[in-house]
Amino acid sequence: MIHSENTMSLIEQMPVESRVWIYQAERPFTNDELAEVKKRVAEFVAKWTSHSKSVKADFEIRYNRFLVLALDESHVAAGGCSIDSSVHFIKSLESEFRNVMTDRMQFAFKVGQEVEVVSRAEFEKLLSDGIITGDTIVFNNLAATKKELDTNWEIPFSKSWHKQFFGIKV
Repeated sequence: MIHSENTMSLIEQMPVESRVWIYQAERPFTNDELAEVKKRVAEFVAKWTSHSKSVKADFEIRYNRFLVLALDESHVAAGGCSIDSSVHFIKSLESEFRNVMTDRMQFAFKVGQEVEVVSRAEFEKLLSDGIITGDTIVFNNLAATKKELDTNWEIPFSKSWHKQFFGIKV
């Protein structure tokens, strides 16, 4: 499995119903870290099983910060143990690279082409200060399928679940 910027990933070839899990790192990985993370994730995905059967899965790393795991459940469905094993694997990456990836109270948004990640309190302050507006692109890391990843991952704040979470009318 090759994961370079110019190579089509298996995720792009997967059915739109394929399950995805998006893990957002609190900071971008350095180039050296990124190479090692890609190697480790490729090894994990190659050995990933559900109910003792190999799964058809792949991954992408976007913006040097978002790890997307995808699993084509038309071959083998994800079971509780397989999902648990992926979470344990992600937590091992967090520990090794000292880069939190499982904190759902960190919010990512774009400033130009750069991705910023802030705490809930910081995000709320940026909203009240008008720095984050209805047009600000936010990341919907709750996307659960490839279709949602493709169509509803990078979206304007005004069309996101974030709006309801913060009780903002935009």
